[in-house]
Amino acid sequence: MTKFTSGDKMNAVIRYQDGSESIKDIAKSLRANHEVVRMWIKQFEYHEIQAFEKGYTTYSSQYKLDVLNYMIEHGTSPNEAAVIFNISSPGLIRKWRI
Repeated sequence: MTKFTSGDKMNAVIRYQDGSESIKDIAKSLRANHEVVRMWIKQFEYHEIQAFEKGYTTYSSQYKLDVLNYMIEHGTSPNEAAVIFNISSPGLIRKWRI
């Protein structure tokens, strides 16, 4: 899997916001899944540039439970919860459910 820099993500968001390229076109040019690019756009809409300024984060058991409970109460998917809670990967949330 390719790692994308904060700059790559921000550039993709800007290209989408310009309106000249579709999510699928941007994803294809980056050799990324279009759902990944869609998530970057949503993350930016919720958290602006801070969405891409992440380091390594350790989540407490209580925080994980809070996220999972939110998902149950609001019927959100791991992708949506990752955007709302500014978690870098919905796959991480999927692991918490196991």
